[in-house]
Amino acid sequence: MSGKKERAYELDFARGLAMIAMLYMHFSWDMRYEFGVHAFSYLEKGWFWAFLHPMIITGFVGVSGVCTAFSRNNFKRGLKLLAVALGLTLATWLVTTYAGISCLIIFNVFAVLSVSILVYALIELLEKKLGLDPKVTNVLMALFAIYICLVGADLWNMDYSTENLLFLPIGFAIHGAPDMADYMPLIPHLGIFLFGSIIGRLCYKDRKSVFPARSDIAKKLMSPVEFIGRHSLIIYIVHQPVMYGLLYVIFLLLGKI
Repeated sequence: MSGKKERAYELDFARGLAMIAMLYMHFSWDMRYEFGVHAFSYLEKGWFWAFLHPMIITGFVGVSGVCTAFSRNNFKRGLKLLAVALGLTLATWLVTTYAGISCLIIFNVFAVLSVSILVYALIELLEKKLGLDPKVTNVLMALFAIYICLVGADLWNMDYSTENLLFLPIGFAIHGAPDMADYMPLIPHLGIFLFGSIIGRLCYKDRKSVFPARSDIAKKLMSPVEFIGRHSLIIYIVHQPVMYGLLYVIFLLLGKI
């Protein structure tokens, strides 16, 4: 989204809700597995990983796909996010290697979103160069997205494994891969992203909200969540170090460390 007047508050709100769910999940993980608090047992329940966790990820990635309709230059946007992803990998490798803190991130949500945005930018370019009807492009994108999601289901059920780290972004099990603090494969999430992009193309051609104006009370109630949605990138980058650091200080003061 390139300007304040063009913002669709419902997208900021939806992405903010997904972000809050992610923050709570990571907080739960730190408390249970890093600081030994016997709580948040939902992390070990099959229903969470089978249903709720995919809903959170789908919401975040899907809304990000919708937002391609608001960008005037998706190539530039994708390259910027790719730089963030590569910088995060370098930073976590340095910390893991020289500080002894296991936090390596090779391919996570930033990598997925950056590659997905670049794929969509390529689709936009081909659509323009080939003079394709937008309806035809939407159908082709939908078929491609369905195929990717089906491949993702196949990868989930079959034992595709290798020792080649180049297959890590796809979703293959990598024998001998280093421990990673966060990981998200491109498949099936690229398909989810493209479905979101189709929704953006169909519903947000005018780059403005498709929902009616809100009352002042609704704006005030929704604004904290929207703020998180608007700044999800920076929040996602800094939340874990900040959260872990605060918890460490608290448990240290309580004499639990």
